[in-house]
Amino acid sequence: MLWPSPGAEITDTVLEELYAYPSDRTWVQVNFVSSVDGAVSVTGTSKGLGSPADKKIFMLGRDLCDVVLVGAGTVLVERYRGAKPNLERRERLGLAPIPPIAVVTARGTLTEDLPLFTDTVVPPIIITTKHAHVPTDADVIIAGEDEVDLKFALDALAERGLRRVDCEGGPTLFGRMAADDLVDELNLTLSPQLAVGDAGRIAHGPLPPAPRAMELRTVLHDQDVLLLRYRRRDSS
Repeated sequence: MLWPSPGAEITDTVLEELYAYPSDRTWVQVNFVSSVDGAVSVTGTSKGLGSPADKKIFMLGRDLCDVVLVGAGTVLVERYRGAKPNLERRERLGLAPIPPIAVVTARGTLTEDLPLFTDTVVPPIIITTKHAHVPTDADVIIAGEDEVDLKFALDALAERGLRRVDCEGGPTLFGRMAADDLVDELNLTLSPQLAVGDAGRIAHGPLPPAPRAMELRTVLHDQDVLLLRYRRRDSS
């Protein structure tokens, strides 16, 4: 069954309720778009897979979160800038005006001339390792010696009051989060395209001890685009 049925209207209020984060704990929500044949990008970026419906859910994730979590590779490829959420919505929900973007980088591959630093209101948080090189005035969380300890990083964000985590990838970060059993929810948009090519899948990384069972919570559709929301089966 698809919901909503043809002609039904899903209001912004309904979407807020469906995609709301629990407020009493750290919660990691991952957002991804892929083609129906599994490609995560077209000509190197995710923009070729996007749609108005996907963008709406993507922006809703930023509107409802405390922090956006993203890998350095995605920041560089997608030319990330500071978040520009719906200020009225965030004020109404009692959230800080603008969520910071937290970037995971084991080697410190970011420079101060990137839009992430130059086109933002809230400075980014750099989650990195002890020996990495980062911009001197960056807000830094050291989360490991040579590799980033993602559980430690999430705990460090929680200590700052940043518990609602909106993870926007890329595939390497998502794969490591899944392997470490840190993903609570996946919002997956299926773009009605056969992209073929050599694009990767939405997650890759070390094998976990066993696959994590997920439960399908909602299925939305907009014309030929499917928006799927999966939650870990053992969550309430």
